[in-house]
Amino acid sequence: MAATPLFDALKMHLKARGMTYAHVARALGVSEATVKRIFATRDCTVARLESLCDLVQIELAELARGLPRDNRLVSRLTGDQERELASDPKLLLIAVCAMYQFKVADMVELYQLDEAACVRLLVRLERIGILELHEGNRIRLKLARTFAWIPGGPIMRYMQSQVGDFFEHSFDQPGEALRMFGVRLTKESQLLLLRQVEQLAREYAEQHSIDARLPLAEREHMTMLIAVRSWEPKFFKALRRPGS
Repeated sequence: MAATPLFDALKMHLKARGMTYAHVARALGVSEATVKRIFATRDCTVARLESLCDLVQIELAELARGLPRDNRLVSRLTGDQERELASDPKLLLIAVCAMYQFKVADMVELYQLDEAACVRLLVRLERIGILELHEGNRIRLKLARTFAWIPGGPIMRYMQSQVGDFFEHSFDQPGEALRMFGVRLTKESQLLLLRQVEQLAREYAEQHSIDARLPLAEREHMTMLIAVRSWEPKFFKALRRPGS
């Protein structure tokens, strides 16, 4: 199948979501060279093209109708939008489920909400601007790959209030880890390591997108907490020499 306009549109969708050929290759289980060849020749099977469309959450028919509205992808919500989410636990829950690329059936299976309640909450999220709800309760996120909650905003404050629950755990199960250590670094080294931390977070997000194609039962809910700051325990500070 050869369709240059379709592949041009698909490349724009990938770019809008910050996805590289390497991301696509991992998601489809093929080599990066294969992905490059597909886009270079603009030729592949319909099944492969549909898989590519699934990756960027768009129907093949929609892809054919035009280029992505990349300017409508949201990198950050407003304070009012976050406050609305934080004020309603069920609304926040369904927002997070949508970000996890749950289907409505998955939400109903996992939580004490019926389909009608889920749809009502999704309609509210559509009004807020997080997603689009299409025929058959199909969800398309409007969040950019770079989406992040407001630093110190309503959602982050709410999540910080739940940190105690997060740490009430041994962190000794497979796939779990808890590390805390202090170091002394130059400003340049701090910036270098922070970039590496951000890369790690992106890798988790990329793997999430890849695994989202698998059944819900095969995907376990994991949470990664990253916090970096200049900090010293109070009892250490109490032992400092004056002026040090």
